[in-house]
Amino acid sequence: MSQTIRVALAGAGAFGAKHIEAMKLIDGVEVVSVVGRELDKTREVAAKYGIGHVTTDLAESLARKDVDAVILATPTQLHASQAIACLRAGKHVQVEIPLADSLEDAEEVVAVQKQTGFVAMCGHTRRFNPSHQWVHQRVRAGQFRVQQMDVQTYFFRRKNLNALGQPRSWTDHLLWHHAAHTVDLFAYQTGPIVAAHAMQGPMHPELGIAMDMSIQLKSATGAICTLSLSFNNDGPLGTFFRYIGDTGTYIARYDDLVDGKDNRIDVSKVDVSMNGIELQDREFFAAIRERREPNASVAQVLPCYRILGQLDAQLARDGA
Repeated sequence: MSQTIRVALAGAGAFGAKHIEAMKLIDGVEVVSVVGRELDKTREVAAKYGIGHVTTDLAESLARKDVDAVILATPTQLHASQAIACLRAGKHVQVEIPLADSLEDAEEVVAVQKQTGFVAMCGHTRRFNPSHQWVHQRVRAGQFRVQQMDVQTYFFRRKNLNALGQPRSWTDHLLWHHAAHTVDLFAYQTGPIVAAHAMQGPMHPELGIAMDMSIQLKSATGAICTLSLSFNNDGPLGTFFRYIGDTGTYIARYDDLVDGKDNRIDVSKVDVSMNGIELQDREFFAAIRERREPNASVAQVLPCYRILGQLDAQLARDGA
């Protein structure tokens, strides 16, 4: 590998663009190939960012000798198979959250990573947001113990559209995508999850997914988490995290953090950036250079997908 890490970005949509923008801020990284579903739109993205190679076939990018690593911002249903293809092609890979939409597929990615030895990381961005890093540092220092997390993940998404309002080629999922953020974060902040339960509302007649869901978790420390998720919520949108602890209460929304009395906490010095996507990308490339396991490696996040698998099976039984 050259001193510059050369990257192929698969997924030329809204989230792929966020990764390209983030990589422009990281020294020693160059996007040399972009892969998209529609050739014309992918060419537009490549032209905008000065990327030389464009294709609709991931295998074409994987065959290139000038590609060292791949970032996958593709539809959820492709994540596991594409991550495996990258590893078997001799490329380091960061796959956006979720790692997979089944436990079996997630376990296979981890197994292939162990076989090949290449860096494989999943984009569990909440581990990298400065707001959650601030809390994590205090937990590790013994200054704060989480007693309860109350999390709301709310969208208004009754049609199959992406963040830009464009038609999607795939269907999003509250459990296997959005719940993955909080399930992993809760374990990251409190320890292994020892109990989990879920309930869901009616299935959407066209999308075939539950539009509302409630999840309850308990960690080995005794901390509990209540997670409410909805695609029916007509604003305000986004995810809100309330940390209730022994020495305070903190409320996080992406990279913003306030205490229980709404006093703003300055998290600008927690890391080199306030951009969670940039920080997770920095960790990916640092792990490649330092030949180490990254934070949010596929092995580290696998327990999250074990919990999701348990909840999926429980919901299927309850609905039988």
